[in-house]
Amino acid sequence: MLKFRTAAIAAAGLLLLLPVPAQADPAEYAPTMIILDASGSMERPDRGGTMMDAAKQAVRTFVDSAPAQAAVGLTTYGTGTGNTEAEKAAGCQDVRVLHQPNTLDKAALTTAVDGIRARGWTPMGTALRQAADALPDSGPRSIVLVSDGDDTCAPPDPCEVAAELKRAGVDLVVHAIGFAVDDKARAQLTCMAQATGGTYTDAADGAALERVLPRVSSAALRNYQATGTPITGSAEYGSAPVAKAGQYLDTIGQREKRYYAVDVPEGATAHFTGIVSFPRAKDVSTTEDMNALELRVRNREGTDCGKRERELETRSSDGVALTVATTFDGAAGSSGACSGGGRYYFEVNWDLASTGAPAHLPMEILIGIEPGVTDPGPAATPTPVTFIDPGGPVQPVTGGGSFTVAATLPGSGKFSDTLQSGEFVFYRVRLDWGQGLAYRVQFAETGGANNTSAANVETVLYSPLGREIATDTNAYTGRSSAELSVESVPVRYTNREQSDSAVKQQAIAGWHYLAVKVGQPSGADAMPPTPVQLDVSVSGTAGPGPAYRGGGDVLGEQSQDQLVTVDGSTATARPWTLYALVGAGIALLVGIGVAVVVVVRRRA
Repeated sequence: MLKFRTAAIAAAGLLLLLPVPAQADPAEYAPTMIILDASGSMERPDRGGTMMDAAKQAVRTFVDSAPAQAAVGLTTYGTGTGNTEAEKAAGCQDVRVLHQPNTLDKAALTTAVDGIRARGWTPMGTALRQAADALPDSGPRSIVLVSDGDDTCAPPDPCEVAAELKRAGVDLVVHAIGFAVDDKARAQLTCMAQATGGTYTDAADGAALERVLPRVSSAALRNYQATGTPITGSAEYGSAPVAKAGQYLDTIGQREKRYYAVDVPEGATAHFTGIVSFPRAKDVSTTEDMNALELRVRNREGTDCGKRERELETRSSDGVALTVATTFDGAAGSSGACSGGGRYYFEVNWDLASTGAPAHLPMEILIGIEPGVTDPGPAATPTPVTFIDPGGPVQPVTGGGSFTVAATLPGSGKFSDTLQSGEFVFYRVRLDWGQGLAYRVQFAETGGANNTSAANVETVLYSPLGREIATDTNAYTGRSSAELSVESVPVRYTNREQSDSAVKQQAIAGWHYLAVKVGQPSGADAMPPTPVQLDVSVSGTAGPGPAYRGGGDVLGEQSQDQLVTVDGSTATARPWTLYALVGAGIALLVGIGVAVVVVVRRRA
């Protein structure tokens, strides 16, 4: 993987004050129900067959690669009647749970998929209710719905059903995939997903669906929960929604600009980070496997403030996350078109899209403020820490499908997980001021898929703001083991003043994110499930950090169970860089699709 930057901007710091958890948090797989559209329109042609054929193959692909511990069910609609007006009454009740969401039975699920025949109507709202009823009564649950159109049976309206489930306190996230849909269907599917904090993804054809469905379903199984109140960024800056402190959820399209307005206080510095996570895909040419994300800041009149950051990802089809960041300190200035406090507009642009990438991807947004400092604390330490074998037993842990649900590691220790081909999995470790991190990732020998196949493996260390600190990558065949390693410097507020861009990013105490990837192999459909071991070494004693203006612990991180109020709505807050404000505001524009982080730091 190669990254290219067109600007280098220093990171701002945030003080996170929660204690380190006492033990690892081995998140379980979330029970997941797949709802497959079998309405008559699914008999439309797709390359080499029908859309129904392509959808069934996409489900088979997911089932083949799903972890054995997963609980996966299957619901469909449209198989019991035709789609004439005379059959509408019966067709709008034609929903069937073909397989309960119990421990994965690949043979039974595949048999159920094979028997589906597309014929009838589209009772999406009714299907959503029945699928939710079939899932467990408590704990995180997910639905992945694949449809080629909008509901033809409402009432009940599927968006209203999703909202009802959320209001009832059901811990359910719905992810929707639009299979060659029009704008009307896309709007309905997006509404349904956003009502539950889920994501919407486009699949233009069967080949795209076969790439997208396993990625979305894997994220659902790994407890992916997009957080935030639904927001729709505008196409023009003047009509941008005003985003207050909190978390939001949006969608962005290829070569589409999205604008969000934030009122930046006088004397503040704003920092923005963008993150986009791409679905895995096979057989994409390296010359066409590139995506770029651009971030700009505009003033009250829409004038470009001259702060542009653009990053290019060259191996998007491996399912990696692309990050982009910029810093804007105009509100702390007193001259020029982009100076002083007031309203500023944040422009996010997915300006280069790879071959086969979905037309739209989810975008999470968070907004916040960090006060200035009266004393920056100890001097920077630009030398990386040394890895020390942590010893002790190996603890099993299940990594999360996104930053939002990264598995919590208690600090130094040995941890194990199993990754499927194309998975990009997240863990988090807390570093206090003065502490550094070194870790190793070992990919076990599995025998490989065949004698010639190989995959790219990678690990990335991210700061609490999602900025990439360091990465290591290698080729992995499975016929022998592989190892990757990463080291950080001790976290100091003054690291941001260093010339080394990697050291600059290590200026924030708090949760640091470790991502591990097993890419799609060449020469084979998939690698065998890959056992990985993380050996984590946290060095240094927690020490003093900066003295924030106003004194005391002015910032803290919200706990996972707190609720965040945003424009009168509530959404469950997850740990991914969501910060509470005590005496000063904090805002963040961020996630598993695209994330944008906005942090505002007051000056004297």
